[in-house]
Amino acid sequence: MSNWFKYLATIILLVICIASCAKRGTPSGGDKDELPPVFVKSTPEPFTINFDSDEVRIYFDEYVKLKNSQQQIIISPPIEPKPGITPLGGPSKFLKIDFGEDALSENTTYTINFGRSIEDNNEGNALEFYKYVFSTGTYIDSLKLGGTVKDAFNKKADDFITVALYEVDSVYTDSTVYKEIPRYITNTLDSANTFQLENLKAGTYKLIALKDNNNNYKFEPKSDKIGYVDQEITLPTQEAFELTLFQEVLSLRFIKPKQIGKQHIIFGYEGLAENTSIELQKENLPENFEYRIIKDRNTDSLHYWFKPFMEETDSLVFKVTNGTYEDQLVTRYKDQFADTLEITRDNSLNLLLKKMIRLELNTPVESVDASQFTITNKDTLDVPFEVNMNKILNTVDVTLDAQPKERYTIKVLPNAIVDMFESSNDTLKYSLTTKEFSDYGDLILTIANVEAHPIIVQLVDANGKVLHERLQESQGATAFKSIEPKTYGVRVIFDANENGKWDSGNYLQKLQPEKVTFFPEIEVRANSEIYQTLTLN
Repeated sequence: MSNWFKYLATIILLVICIASCAKRGTPSGGDKDELPPVFVKSTPEPFTINFDSDEVRIYFDEYVKLKNSQQQIIISPPIEPKPGITPLGGPSKFLKIDFGEDALSENTTYTINFGRSIEDNNEGNALEFYKYVFSTGTYIDSLKLGGTVKDAFNKKADDFITVALYEVDSVYTDSTVYKEIPRYITNTLDSANTFQLENLKAGTYKLIALKDNNNNYKFEPKSDKIGYVDQEITLPTQEAFELTLFQEVLSLRFIKPKQIGKQHIIFGYEGLAENTSIELQKENLPENFEYRIIKDRNTDSLHYWFKPFMEETDSLVFKVTNGTYEDQLVTRYKDQFADTLEITRDNSLNLLLKKMIRLELNTPVESVDASQFTITNKDTLDVPFEVNMNKILNTVDVTLDAQPKERYTIKVLPNAIVDMFESSNDTLKYSLTTKEFSDYGDLILTIANVEAHPIIVQLVDANGKVLHERLQESQGATAFKSIEPKTYGVRVIFDANENGKWDSGNYLQKLQPEKVTFFPEIEVRANSEIYQTLTLN
């Protein structure tokens, strides 16, 4: 019996031992790798002079991959065609840069800045701002130039702004930025939108910034923003430069018109189209011919409405003029369904504060009969009002002395609103409720240290959308009464040409955009009156 107990005890101890060993041997995974890849060597070595190789290999202490290489990797001066850089897909312990034959210029210092594109394969730890420098000449250029980029109108500039230097030589002209690749380039990669150009040679340069949406290092006004320093820059210099990025207003150009309804043509355009004339070029127009031009509320388009319908015509020819601009445009023409009158209420207007209800039409308004409108309050008592139509905005405005904490019912009977095609409305009914004045707040701003007026003071949301705006023509306070309680950004526009709006710049005309200053956000609370003085530097 004792031997049996010894045997059983031995078995139990063996099981415990195996379980203990198994527990101790379970892998824990270890500490997470938080270190970026480490550069080991390159062939040829960094800062090689008299460089004559067609490729470079850069080795690291672990497997690496490239991320966002198109945006992050900047080669200065640019090399055309662009060199191949691998690996683009799977991991490798080295990067290969293939220049191809005869791609490099003589006596030139090249910088390949990888930004944050090099990451280790497992954890994605980035090797920040690694760069490889070499020269096809006998020395490495060593001059530097730095500064910041800001947006002309928005509080925050775009990411990945290209900053470029064009060498001002015998062939340089103002149009070079549209046609040629710059001598040196870099990119803004950090949130502060700073830039630094390095390994530059002495000389005279033009400094510009581009939001280069096509990644071709050329200024294309239709898609790109641009910023520039007025004067040419001579290197070496210790000066830091600020570039203000803006979107140019394109020269006026109309796009081929398109018929979208029986008597409705739409003209898309680029640029500014105020005061544009559109004339139908047709002999023997009917004596009762009429037309209206209305600006689209949301897009750069003009709506051309006309009557009567043109029988037996397969195309229409229009003469479009605006100042010195003139063009002849043709559109195919056929019988289509007529546009049906639709009326909607503009929900953006606060009845208590604006004292107005705005109705928007999709076809041209022709007449309004105010006797077919009624407005009653919550006690069903009639409320006095006025009705006005605006043929330019294509709206019908109903004004009344709205009171706080009230409910209004607006009823529009059939045939009250008639469009140019003699279509009219069915019965319309709207209900609106107003708040107390105490539900809103007042903000009274004093902008100090203004050198010249007028200025435009705007309250904006987090995305820069204008919520309230005041034109201030002399020193004093600007009052924003009864506004929604929320946090507002403050933007001040220096209206240099006194036209009541912000004007962008133009590179060829050597016009910088009108200056804009942002101030810290201000919180407006309900039933409060805030007085704030903001001082310009």
